[in-house]
Amino acid sequence: MKIAVMGTGGMGAYYGGYLAANGCDVTFIARGEHLKSIKTNGLWLKGDNGDIHISPASATDKPESIGPVDVILFCVKLYDTETAANAILPLIKDNTKVISFLNGIDGPERIENIVGKKHVVGGAAYASAVIEQPGVVRYKGTKGHFRIGYLDGVGNDRLREFQELYSSTPIECEITNDITATLWDKFTLLATNSGLSCLCRKPVGVIYNDPSLLELARNMMEEVKLLALSQNINIDKDIIEKSIAWSKSAPSDLYASMYHDLKKGKPLELGGMSGYVTKLGQRLNVPTPCHKTVFACLKPYINGE
Repeated sequence: MKIAVMGTGGMGAYYGGYLAANGCDVTFIARGEHLKSIKTNGLWLKGDNGDIHISPASATDKPESIGPVDVILFCVKLYDTETAANAILPLIKDNTKVISFLNGIDGPERIENIVGKKHVVGGAAYASAVIEQPGVVRYKGTKGHFRIGYLDGVGNDRLREFQELYSSTPIECEITNDITATLWDKFTLLATNSGLSCLCRKPVGVIYNDPSLLELARNMMEEVKLLALSQNINIDKDIIEKSIAWSKSAPSDLYASMYHDLKKGKPLELGGMSGYVTKLGQRLNVPTPCHKTVFACLKPYINGE
């Protein structure tokens, strides 16, 4: 099985790196100093569960040079979705699967608009990994499991071969017949923690152990849950309590990924987080005052410094 990783940031390097280390045919699409280091020194994954060095690592900034592939792990930032989706068109053949590991909630539909519905698989990633320096990705001590599935739930049996690739890794790949509900479950936590990590400049564990911030987080999660319910999405009825419990137990240095971009002065995925909640709330006539406030406060940083 031939695999391409579109966007070799934390998620792309982590999920693609384990496959490459297991001997799979993986090509990493990257750019700048990160690409240069990968091509020269290989790709390093460093974390609590041990270090992995993929060397040599196949990497390029020219997707069209790879040729058609069987699977594309689509791991770019939300604001690069359309540009990246157009860039992978030369890689797609009749049965190519494009697995979206985008943050936010509307990524799969945006990819579908460019590459076609039959190719796109929704994905919900539960890992924490960031580029520590060019060629080196640091991950947290987690199994980094993820869930995948076609948005309509049809044809998920075609994902079994890809799922099997992770059977000899610490990562669990789970196939779900309701990936939409899974994505909203994750979004309830992600949109809230992304906004609060950036607004407070504090890690998740600190935020959720402060009574005032905990109340705010709960209200933000409730807004997202109400949006899902208003669309008849089968969101987990206990998702808020589960998300709070997970966040309270998070490592003391764990930040939402958007915070790392804010700290580095990079553009933010804010439009797909609290911005998306705000716009959808207006369209569905569901009040979202907390996310609206967070979006307004962080909007000056949305394009980076």
